[in-house]
Amino acid sequence: MDHRVKRSIRVAEPVLDGNEALYVMDCIQSTWISSRGTYIDRFEQLLAEYCQVPYAVVTNNGTTSLHLALAAAGIGPQDEVIMPTLSYIATANAATYCQAKPVFVDCEQDYLSIDPERIEQAITPRTKAILTVPLYGHPVDIDPIEQIAQRHGLLVIEDSAEAIGALYKGRRVGSLADASSFSFFGNKTITTGEGGAITTSNKELADRMRFLRGQAVDPSKNYWHPEVGFNYRMTNIAAAIGTAQAERLDVHVQRRQEVARWYFEELADSEDIFQLPRSAPWAQHSYWMYTVLMRPESAVDRDAWIGRLAQEGIESRPVFYPIHTMPMYRERTGSYPVAERCSRLGINLPTHGKLTREDVRYVCHHAIATWKSLYRSPTQTVRRAA
Repeated sequence: MDHRVKRSIRVAEPVLDGNEALYVMDCIQSTWISSRGTYIDRFEQLLAEYCQVPYAVVTNNGTTSLHLALAAAGIGPQDEVIMPTLSYIATANAATYCQAKPVFVDCEQDYLSIDPERIEQAITPRTKAILTVPLYGHPVDIDPIEQIAQRHGLLVIEDSAEAIGALYKGRRVGSLADASSFSFFGNKTITTGEGGAITTSNKELADRMRFLRGQAVDPSKNYWHPEVGFNYRMTNIAAAIGTAQAERLDVHVQRRQEVARWYFEELADSEDIFQLPRSAPWAQHSYWMYTVLMRPESAVDRDAWIGRLAQEGIESRPVFYPIHTMPMYRERTGSYPVAERCSRLGINLPTHGKLTREDVRYVCHHAIATWKSLYRSPTQTVRRAA
């Protein structure tokens, strides 16, 4: 392989190789293109069956699905929701939409998810829920978190946006908490373009979410709205795409796991430089993103590294900035050293089902070469995340 021939490799790309076009054309021909239609029910059924729960409620995006789950669970003003600081901003925003307070907890080093040993000390009389995040596709160690929740009478809700297909002790992510929220944005393992869903085993919660999702219209009296609701409905066209994607969900997950295996093989001799993704013995990683952390002693400027990769035609992205560093959530008293370190040292390499083995080899070659070019520079510094 000639690494001098520049490629263009995106960090994420949807794979639409099933019945997507057929189902979308069926919607158009039937004229059922808005928030009613057979594909919505079909998509919900496929998701519920896949996640091994009785109920799935689809929405128009992943953020609204998380907000809907929290609102339906009764999270409101003055309540507190414990969550990891190392996550996408929507995790905290969803609680804020409910006028609740996000309470941040540091992550653990191996799997980048909330540290169960730090949760209990964050609980106060106002705490109503623990919001977990199986970041980048590795499930959270949920059993100790459930034990904490039971001791304190708290809900457990998962922001599972990135983890469809992951397993915890043989159980699907999507079946582990009181409710689990998913995202189907274009970069996710399966996509509807924009879309989301909540899975649950709680019928009362599922009914409440369906009620609030459609402007809280009275089911027995059309155009009568006894409460303030939301317009969080998914369109039938989006659900048609989702149905085709969900029919091949195992294939989409397996493709990413295969890409991850290629990365492990290509980077096997670089573990003195990088911490490669780790997978717990109780977990099956779904590898939404293949995430590499530089060793602290081998660190270079993360953003400069991303820029050098881009010059070689390789799109990558930083590990999320910890939410407590954002202006509206900035904290000056908390301590989150693990999250800050992982953010500063980590990048996501291209991970999607269209990648070939040669693509992965190209990425890995240039990941190492560009790192070396920065590490050897006498002016190299490590810039901390803001």
